[in-house]
Amino acid sequence: MIALLVVICEVAFWVLLAAGLALRYVARKPRLGAAVLLCEPLLEVVLLVVTAIDLKNGSEPDWKHGLAAVYIGFTVGLGHHTVKKVDAWVAHRWFGGPPPVKPPKYGMARAVHEWRTAARWILAAVVAAGLLQAAIWYVGPGGEISSLQGWQQKMGLVVAVNLIIAGGYTVWPKRAPEGAVTEREPADRL
Repeated sequence: MIALLVVICEVAFWVLLAAGLALRYVARKPRLGAAVLLCEPLLEVVLLVVTAIDLKNGSEPDWKHGLAAVYIGFTVGLGHHTVKKVDAWVAHRWFGGPPPVKPPKYGMARAVHEWRTAARWILAAVVAAGLLQAAIWYVGPGGEISSLQGWQQKMGLVVAVNLIIAGGYTVWPKRAPEGAVTEREPADRL
């Protein structure tokens, strides 16, 4: 049931995003579109409550409970950025908006971009690991928690990979090809 709910939440995320953008651009009701987009965090609240109830009713924690925590964490860390990127793309593609800002390609501007990207992923992993730890405490010492701990290790790997990538761009910044004119490209914000 939990795995199905994660899938439903993911589909509902994209449906709400499409509905919010349609209201914003097609129906020209930006406030109503924003209100629909603000309903997206409710999906994570529902998933969190259902997962907690499932554990309280005696279900053994398994990969599905871990997946729910990871989904919530990644929505917290990456959801807002995803909505902003899709909004900019839709506005440009179909409604005459300016082109989306491209990330910088070279130098320290690229390193800063990579650190901002890493910060989003690290936030997602930390939230997921925190929820997993809360589930471990909730289940208590008598329960089988190895699958939840396995998910926590995977979140540690996500943090490590992002630190390596961002650190690599900092230590070895990508240089522009010789003779190339590089315009100052603004880095995206968190």
